[in-house]
Amino acid sequence: EGVTPGVPLINFATGNPELLPLLRGDRRTVVGVDWRIELDVAWKRVGHDISVQGNLDPSVLLTDAKTIRAAVQDVLDKAGGRPGHIFNLGHGVLQQTPVENAIELVKAVKELSVRDDFSAEDGGTDS
Repeated sequence: EGVTPGVPLINFATGNPELLPLLRGDRRTVVGVDWRIELDVAWKRVGHDISVQGNLDPSVLLTDAKTIRAAVQDVLDKAGGRPGHIFNLGHGVLQQTPVENAIELVKAVKELSVRDDFSAEDGGTDS
């Protein structure tokens, strides 16, 4: 009740996949999804008309570049190319995360999420 009407929100409740449908609001609401549920399953529960944010397991950033890249691809595959997905960790960066692995994550997301419909030929940018 204390939120100004019309302000976009991100609702996030970690470890509560059964509550996901209760987190959806109007079209301005984004539902944050943690790593304990597959992104495609979570998105189906909240409805594809709502944007979602998530949901890479933060512990993946304690591995290596190849594993990080594969995990990024898995999340993107589960997003299915739908509009409305904000790539993010499923909940916070672990204190032990090497900075170079966080950089690798950003690099992998940028490279693997390039979509043909946003090419420079269509007036978009390549970056």
